[in-house]
Amino acid sequence: MRRNRSVSLGTVIYLIIGLVVALSNGYGITDLSSLLSFLLALFLWPLVLLGVDLHLSLGM
Repeated sequence: MRRNRSVSLGTVIYLIIGLVVALSNGYGITDLSSLLSFLLALFLWPLVLLGVDLHLSLGM
């Protein structure tokens, strides 16, 4: 039996907006800490728009 797992259009739009918001607010990927910050900003982009700083410092 084959299951069709498709991503909804709303999810794609949400992630595209998150990508644009994250990149325009200085969330880039250079190391593990910045990767985690970028992923947080990607999924929690409404908080970024409200001014929440999601930059992580792992002390590496």
